[in-house]
Amino acid sequence: MMKQERLLLMVMPLWNPLIPPLGISCLKSYLNEHGYHATTADANVVPALNNIISDYFQRLGGWIPREQSGNFNNIANTVLEKHLMVHRRHTDEKEYLELMQAVVYQAFFQTISQDRIRELTNLIIEFFDEFRRYLTGLLEEVKPAVFGASVYGATVAVSLFAFEIAKELDPSVKTVMGGGIFSGEMAIDSPNFNYFINHTPHIDCIIMGEGEQLFLHYLQGKFPEGKKVVTLDDISGSTLNLDTMPVPDFSDFDLRYYPNLPSYSSRSCPFNCSFCSEAVLWGKYRRKKASQVVRELDELSTRYGRQLFLLSDSLLNPIVTDLAKECIASGIYPYWDGYLRADKAVCDPENALLWRQGGFYRARLGLESGSVNILEAMDKRITPEQIRSAVATLADAGIKTTTYWIVGYPGETEEDFQATLDLIEEMKDNIYEADCNPFEYYLSGQKSSDQWSEAYSHSLLYPAWAEDMLMIQTWTLDCKPDREEVSRRLNRFSQHCRRLNIPNPYSKYDIYLADQRWKKLHQNAVPSLVELESSQQITECRGVQSLLEVEPLAEGEGDFDF
Repeated sequence: MMKQERLLLMVMPLWNPLIPPLGISCLKSYLNEHGYHATTADANVVPALNNIISDYFQRLGGWIPREQSGNFNNIANTVLEKHLMVHRRHTDEKEYLELMQAVVYQAFFQTISQDRIRELTNLIIEFFDEFRRYLTGLLEEVKPAVFGASVYGATVAVSLFAFEIAKELDPSVKTVMGGGIFSGEMAIDSPNFNYFINHTPHIDCIIMGEGEQLFLHYLQGKFPEGKKVVTLDDISGSTLNLDTMPVPDFSDFDLRYYPNLPSYSSRSCPFNCSFCSEAVLWGKYRRKKASQVVRELDELSTRYGRQLFLLSDSLLNPIVTDLAKECIASGIYPYWDGYLRADKAVCDPENALLWRQGGFYRARLGLESGSVNILEAMDKRITPEQIRSAVATLADAGIKTTTYWIVGYPGETEEDFQATLDLIEEMKDNIYEADCNPFEYYLSGQKSSDQWSEAYSHSLLYPAWAEDMLMIQTWTLDCKPDREEVSRRLNRFSQHCRRLNIPNPYSKYDIYLADQRWKKLHQNAVPSLVELESSQQITECRGVQSLLEVEPLAEGEGDFDF
């Protein structure tokens, strides 16, 4: 590709726009640094499309009893994702309606009529018409020689449609797809991936894994002509030195749509939990120096006038203390949000206070279960006692605690699930947010995929005749708890949290209410999102003092070593 030609990099609906897309922003700055001209776009903030999605959710939600809706926003997103794909690929109306009834039933264990499926289909048609208008205008404006999409599970249907539109307008445009989907349900050795590459004529190249070097090599013509799939193996497993990476470029985005700006201090993960595929995507674990991270946050804050950041690392534990110390020493005041493992260091009140003074705003904790048996089966290497201590310690410092839970892990008993509910009830005032999702199984890509396949038989969730409509098949393990029981437990989890007044906010108004609750519960509570979105810089973190309400966890309480 000639360097004067333009690139367009996009993320399609359905991806929650909490932050401007980090992956394509990193690609933009990296490729621009090498002499290419990239434009980025996020279709998740197009008001007309979001209005249609909201209408879809409202109608679907009106037909599902609240006590059976579970984590409705996440589950409804899966239904919409399937509907978008099935609508584009169906050829038989009868099979189409039957399949969509099956999709809704497997999501909520509720049957809705075919007339209601048709009602939702009208919204799907409206969505694709509106998306075509939006994308056509963008393509005519940018006139890219290369069109790239960063794809996650929920965005694949619209991404394929986008590539079709691009090829219709300009058959010479090169289409490139990458993203997290290729480390999970479409891992390279999965049947889904083999089917996908053979049924996607509008894709010229699929990039699997860390994308900057692979994309650059593609643009430079270093891969054989016609090679459709490139991986890190094609560049001898080479990964980037993160200390040499340019700051992400968000200049193409209207930042009013996003409450946080993203950044990162590491890639991959030092752990290998059985259900996760993070290391598959990024390769070996690497991290930046804390001083560099702080310089980048300062630069982003100056460039874009923002104070609140989401660090996208799989885990902040290796850098959290150094990062807090560096923020304090530098005299700047970024507030930062990120994922944390509930290890021994998190249970120390002195650490939590230091992190809070350094700007730690919210800890996103993958706790998963309150059962010792399930935590051990997951290879989480944490205990319920450790979870309890970590959450209390963070909350005492005022740091928001977003907790993530998994229901239906293979072998989870009623007693295991009840242990989760009991632990949540015990910690209720120290939990800012509780988000629960069902266990998901992939034939390959997860650490324990092979182990589960050997231990249990597996079967297709949807009829085999629906493969072409679905494009991406879903498999389930034939073990306890079965899917219907998992659905009941998800419903019970949601009802339990509502009874305890533990929120799971999605809208800005929900976040406002959750922030008000947190301030009432915790004297050291971090500033609300509304406060941080104001134009005035907030500096309160340096003056936070310990309330001495929690004690460090005693030695020997679980496997803490990081």
